[in-house]
Amino acid sequence: MDVARIFYHNRIGMVGLGILVFFTAVAFLAPWLAPYGPQDKTDVLGSEILQPPSSRYLFGTDNLGRDVLSRIIWGTSLTLVVGFAATAVSMGLGAVVGLVAGYHGKATDEILMRLTDLFLVIPFLVLALVLGVVLPKNLGYTIWGIIFVIGITGWAYTARLIRSQTLSLKERMFVERARAIGSSNQHVIWRYMWPNVFPLVFAEAILTIAVSILSASALYFVGLGDPNEVSWGRILQEAWDRGALTRGLYVWMLMPGVCIVLIVLAFTFLGYALDEILNPKLRKR
Repeated sequence: MDVARIFYHNRIGMVGLGILVFFTAVAFLAPWLAPYGPQDKTDVLGSEILQPPSSRYLFGTDNLGRDVLSRIIWGTSLTLVVGFAATAVSMGLGAVVGLVAGYHGKATDEILMRLTDLFLVIPFLVLALVLGVVLPKNLGYTIWGIIFVIGITGWAYTARLIRSQTLSLKERMFVERARAIGSSNQHVIWRYMWPNVFPLVFAEAILTIAVSILSASALYFVGLGDPNEVSWGRILQEAWDRGALTRGLYVWMLMPGVCIVLIVLAFTFLGYALDEILNPKLRKR
């Protein structure tokens, strides 16, 4: 296929795919790769607390004597789940709002776009923290609460993007013909408009996953989310709160940050590769 060939010859895209495959494999194989469970204390007597990296504990131990390497491995799956799920929420909401606003126009477009502008101008972290506090405790401090908060705050740019594309598409001849034969608005939107905007949504989703992972890490770092859930952001928070840098436990602080950077780079590289595939002007001649 032409698409596969273009992607294969895109070095940045292949690097991104390789990093993503690596972390996906780590997430699935965590029960076999991790030396300990995510909450297992290596020594209940406390002699193994805050240990530096060694042959036994490659990344050292935390303030509760838990193996840092094991917690990073177990945290991979939660980080990926939050990234994909939150992106699905924001992409779905943004696509619906963009399609409805662009197709119907007039008052519907005006109302939805003013709502979109509101979400665009409010700082993400402020809005996310407010939502996290307002949500019920059994939702706001769980993985589902984090997914909801990121999804509900990240849809506005996608809505603007899809609306612009929809405004162009609804003037095309095939849409006019569909209206002429009596197709309902819902049928026109989902049968004719949606397939044409989907590639744009897909490309935007790849880049949004990176943003969602960064956002989730930031929310866990500031203390939002269930303390019993293991994520890279939570490990960073624990290392910072327990003074890992001042104690010389640099690996405890460094490694979850490196993992976050790598997975964000992976999706960013994949997004650039998709830009080349979807935009003929960017393809190498």
